[in-house]
This record gives sequence, structure tokens and C-alpha cells, in this order.
Amino acid sequence: MAKRKVTQYAFEQFWAVRRCYGVDFSSDGKFVAYVTDISGQLNLWKQPIDGGYPLQLTFFDDQTVRSFAWRPQGDFVFSADFQGNELYQIYRLPPTGIVAERLTGRDDVRHQFSRDNLSNDGRFIAYAANANNPMDMDVFVRDLKTGETRCLTKGGGIFFPNRFSPQNRFLVITRLNNTMDTDLFLCDLRNGELSHLTPHEGYAIYYALDWLPDGSGFWVVSDEGREFKGLAIYRLKERKLEWLETPNWDVEDVALSPDGSVLAWSVNEDGISRIYLRDMRRGRSISAPPLPEGLISNLHFSPDGSKLAFYFETATHPEELFVWDLKSKRLTQLTQNFLGGIPEGHMVKPKLIRYKSFDGREIPAWVFVPHGASSANKVPAVVSPHGGPEWQERPWYSPLYQFLLNRGIAILAPNFRGSTGYGKSYQRLIWRDWGGGELRDIEHAVLWLQKQTWVDKERIGIFGGSFGGFATLSAVTRLPQYWRCGVDICGPSNLVTFLQTVPPFWKHLTKELVGDPDEDREFLLSRSPITYVDNVRCPLLVIQGANDPRVVKAESDQMVERLRQRGVPVDYVVFEDEGHGLTKRVNMLKAARLISDFLLRNLCESA
Repeated sequence: MAKRKVTQYAFEQFWAVRRCYGVDFSSDGKFVAYVTDISGQLNLWKQPIDGGYPLQLTFFDDQTVRSFAWRPQGDFVFSADFQGNELYQIYRLPPTGIVAERLTGRDDVRHQFSRDNLSNDGRFIAYAANANNPMDMDVFVRDLKTGETRCLTKGGGIFFPNRFSPQNRFLVITRLNNTMDTDLFLCDLRNGELSHLTPHEGYAIYYALDWLPDGSGFWVVSDEGREFKGLAIYRLKERKLEWLETPNWDVEDVALSPDGSVLAWSVNEDGISRIYLRDMRRGRSISAPPLPEGLISNLHFSPDGSKLAFYFETATHPEELFVWDLKSKRLTQLTQNFLGGIPEGHMVKPKLIRYKSFDGREIPAWVFVPHGASSANKVPAVVSPHGGPEWQERPWYSPLYQFLLNRGIAILAPNFRGSTGYGKSYQRLIWRDWGGGELRDIEHAVLWLQKQTWVDKERIGIFGGSFGGFATLSAVTRLPQYWRCGVDICGPSNLVTFLQTVPPFWKHLTKELVGDPDEDREFLLSRSPITYVDNVRCPLLVIQGANDPRVVKAESDQMVERLRQRGVPVDYVVFEDEGHGLTKRVNMLKAARLISDFLLRNLCESA
């Protein structure tokens, strides 16, 4: 059989991608607004739903729009931070855009706001902020008409607002106890009284969603008494959950039409999104948009309930914003986010596999095999541990993955123990075990690769960001025999110093999740890559944002310094105007080029 010729495309073609997220309708349903980086930075734009070019509303260069809500009055409320510092401020923007009025006044405080925190009549917003105590997040309500602001909670934890009841009498508030346990409270806005709605034993998640139109309750996603998150109504009178859907996968996104007649939700089935719609008055299913296998997010109904907006993406195409007309069954794609001109058939779809780890546990992973790879044409590979660590690798579009695949480098992206999407028992395996079981899972990912006839086992690298950066540093320091090279993006190198410098309000959580930097010092050092730096054999690329509030720059500085003292080849690039991750397109392209060139140089050119 003749060897298939693989067309090589330019680096720029894979990265000719517009990012976008968030969606809200205008009050007349004729426009949608979303955040996109068409301008080179993530700004707020709006677009007619019947087509046409979007109109830019904010014009930031050093600030990043993070979330927004479109008021019925026609103007916007949004949050933004400066150069990735995550100290979000809240702004009000007139319908014409351009000049925003800042509503929050302290640069040293994080103000957290989302579309769900706007009252139905647009008069009030709720937000969380650590203004009273840096260690706590309290909930505030602001009257946009009078400017009056009230604090509804009294410290002692991490609180976030959810949604106002239909007549603005109540606000649901979430207390984050840890990443697997929350509680819901109901605040009576007439007198500020808080009532606890979800007393429970053990760990349970409760996400409050849309209210029922009559105010008798609200929708909730919860895993109370279950491994996976189901969909229920919380009935205020009975003070309990009434379950609607309890699949053996997680319900992850839910939207209710404003009149309560149609419910839409998606389920994460082994990493793939399935969308469902139900006529709540007749109790029957409604035709859902015809979509291939992929990922769905940001479900949101138009004000009259006739249309459903959402994002959809696959491993071979970036996310696009769609509008589904429930009556005509017409699906309209509003955005054109891939401009690279590469046929999807020339990209690589991943395959879901499971491999056994050290304890017999099966680890799910996505494997991307380059076109033309075979026993006669062995290819190098990269293991890509995800961030979080309580997160999930899914088949979304990665320009970096597809470029490397086009150059003949395979990708294996494992959902090691601690990942979400596989039940809360699996997720909890990472708690106080960073650098433990998941590192063994990564080792067995390499061993799986080495058994594949199409893999050159002498040319395997590792790449990751955030927790994935920690996993990368752990791998090259504690499993040095496997790697030709490694790429670390903002990964903790010393768990003691990492825990000492996380954002103050994280410290309610990190002791249980990772450890205490004083009480567990010796254990944490035994799991820290910096402890094993003398073992490193391969060259590294380290990338860091100078303003990163989660994994501060000193985490990368100390690792790079120790490597250079030993004479280990290490390239170190700091982006002075970025934080935990890159938001400016020019910086993203520079980092992507650095990573791509580094991996190609170390995995391909020396073959």
C-alpha cells in the first residue's frame, strides 16, 4: 500500500482562530453579545442574529473582559481585569459602547460578576468581593438606579451570588466549602435574612440555576447522594430536591426559557456533550439541534423563548456561536472563528482509549495519531497532562495539537485520577496527593505509548500548563528516564511556597485539597519538583506570566535558577503583561511559536 502523503500547512493557518465566549440576547431578541478577540484582545461585541458583521463595544488593550450581562434597558454590565491580575472590576457600558463607567472602586479587590447575577428587571446586580477581608469572598447587591450597595454575608468563607427570584425578593447564594462541596442559602432582600437550604452530610455539589416563573423554586444541578451530577428542582415549600434527570454522567449546562415552558440541558457523556430539550408543559422531548459529536456550552434562551443560543466545537474546528430556532428548526451559525483554510479532513480526530495504571485502575485518555503513522513510520509523541487538576481533557480544538500532528507528532492527553467527569470518587483521588497517584498514571501513559508500534519510544516529550505544568515538572524530575524534552507553563515547582502565595481566599480550600505549608512541610517538599531538580536530564521550556496571582512568578524563577546552576538547557520566557494564561493574541502566538519550535527541535530534528 502506498504511503499517504500528508499536506503540511503553515503554522499561522492553525492559529487563524478567533476566540469567543459568553452570550446574551438584547431585550428584543434581534442581537446577541459575546466576548471575542477579533481586535487582538478579548473585548465585548454585539451582532445581529440574522447575520452581519459584529460591532465592537469595548476597546481594551491591557484589560480583558471576563463576563457581562445585557440589561433590558439596553446597556451592559461587565467585569474586566488588568494584564491578567484577576482583580476584576465591574463596569457599566452604554448601549453604544466605547466609554465605560467603573462601578467598583478598589484596585486591590477581586469583584466577581456574571450574567446570572443581574435581576430580571435589570435594576440590581449581585457580585462577590473580598473587600471586607482578603481571606473571604462576600456577596454584595448594588442598586444600579440609586447606587446603593449592601453586603449580604458576614465573612467566614467563600460566597458567590446566583440568581434573583422573579420579583427580586430573594437571592440564592452559594458557599464554596471546597471543590466538591457547596451549600445554598436564600437571602430575603427585604430584611437581609439568610436561611440555609442544603444541610447535608459528606460532600455534595449544588449549583443554583434558573428560577421557576412563579418563584416557588429553582433548578439545581447536584450530586447529592450520587456519583454524578443530576438535574433537579429545589422546592422552597418542601425544602428538598425533586429530581428530573439522574444520568450516570454529569449534567453540566442548563437553561430554562423565560416563561418556563422549555428546558434545555447538556450531559457530559465520557467527554462528549449531548444536548436535550423538553417541553415542560406537555412533559415530552423536543427536537434538539442536529450536531455531530462535540462539545456544547453556554446554553441561553432569547427573551421570548423562541431561540436557543449556544457554543459548539470539535477537535477539528474551534467553537462557534449558534442559534437554534425552536419553531422552524433552523440552526444558524453566527460566528466564523476558523480562518485558516485547512480542510477538517486533514486534521486529526482523537480516539478515546483507556489504559491500566499501577493499581489496575483504568485511566481514560484521548490519543491523537498523526496521518501516516505506522510501524514502518514511527512518530514521536507528547504526553499532555491537563490543568486543574480537577478538570477534564475533552476533544476541543487545540491549534497547538493540530499543528504538531501535522508535523508528525502524536498527542496523548490523559484524564488522570483527580479529573472531573468520572464521578466524585475519582475526582477526590487527587486530594492531598499532588505528585502521587496522578504521576504514576502519567508514567503508565508513557508505558502505553511505548507499546504502540507506531511510536518512537525514544522520542517522547511532555507538555502542560498550571497543574499540567506541575505534572510536567514532576515528570521530568521524578521520572527522568522517559523524556526527550518538557514544556512547563506557569506550573508550581515547590508546593510549600506555592501554598504560601496563592490568593488569600484560596486558603480556605488549599489545606484540604493540597496540604498545609507548615504542618505538612516535609510531605509537600517530598512531592515538590524542586526537591528532585538534580535528576533532570532533558531540556526544558518554561513560560510564565509576570502578573500570575495563582502560581506566582517565583515558582518558575526558582526552578529555572536551579536548572541553570546545573547546566541543564532551559529556555525561560516571561510575559510581563500577562497573568495565569495568556489573553493577548500577540502573546498567544509568540508562546505557541516558542512551544512548537522547541518540541519540533527536540523531538524531530534530532531523529
